Amino acid sequence: MAAAVAGEEEVTNRQVILKRYVTGCPTVEDMEVVTGTLRLAVPPGSPAVLVKNLYLSCDPYMRTRMTKHAVPSFVPDYVPGKVLDNCGVSKVVLSGHPDFKPGDLLWGVTGWEEYTLIPNPVFCHMINHREFPLSYYTGVLGLTAYAGLFEVAKAKKGEYVFVSAAAGAVGQIVGQLAKLTGCYVVGSAGSDHKVNLLKAKFGFDDAFNYKKELDLNAALKRCFPHGIDVYFENVGGAMLDAVLDNMRHRGRVAVCGQVSQYNLERPDSVDLFRLVGKHIRMEGFLVSEYAGEYRRRFEEEMARYLTEGKVVCVEDVAEGIEAAPAALVGLFAGRNVGKQVVVVARE
Repeated sequence: MAAAVAGEEEVTNRQVILKRYVTGCPTVEDMEVVTGTLRLAVPPGSPAVLVKNLYLSCDPYMRTRMTKHAVPSFVPDYVPGKVLDNCGVSKVVLSGHPDFKPGDLLWGVTGWEEYTLIPNPVFCHMINHREFPLSYYTGVLGLTAYAGLFEVAKAKKGEYVFVSAAAGAVGQIVGQLAKLTGCYVVGSAGSDHKVNLLKAKFGFDDAFNYKKELDLNAALKRCFPHGIDVYFENVGGAMLDAVLDNMRHRGRVAVCGQVSQYNLERPDSVDLFRLVGKHIRMEGFLVSEYAGEYRRRFEEEMARYLTEGKVVCVEDVAEGIEAAPAALVGLFAGRNVGKQVVVVARE
């Protein structure tokens, strides 16, 4: 086991904390960047690791954790006055864990702060491909798109695939993987620039700006005259409602997120009885279910696609921990183009 070092050095540690529970759309005022100190130490005999955070992932689901829920969700609510957490890329400073040593680069759940003591790094993984930008592990080398498209939706060659929020971190990768599989792929996005990106850079067969469509049902019928086999769901609400009307018999919906609903006090109601007549399967999933050997196989396959230029990614980079609150809030206004990443430190 790597030595659990109890150091004497103290460092400043800037942190993003939740100031209060959020109602409606979050604002930067709902969060605060505070500066504290941290002693560089790991408790003797513990499996903890102390890491220096390099890149943090901004994800829409974080909004759901900013509200106090009577019924617990699959992840705990954030607590006012406490540091936010999410996936990120970190460098090990000190370790009491047998699998990690100082200098190792990890990706996994960490704090929105400069340094984090992780008591039990069960959700941390070694970075195996340093030839790519480390930030790729918050997006394109994450597992969400791959697991949702192939394990949940079971996309196959020749099928018709629709992706909402298609210019985002997950959507852009879903579309490219579906194209590599031999599917016909259409995406929706919230600006003409993003629509052009989907078609020109990511190779989607077609795309539309949902903000310009007066009738989403008509837009989907125009793009899918024969109907939709697979819907990769990132939006919810009116888009999901229109998609269900255009699904083919035995279509599949992989529910990754529903960003249009996160800021509503009362979520939109969607008539799911339509799943019955067409035998549509709609399934939510958590990427954490696909760890271990499956994750390793995915990582090697995606690394090959990136090396061969078969998959590309676009990142929207915010510099510095102080930029994190605005970067997160910007997701809900569609300000990001591609994967939203916060750079805490560059190594």
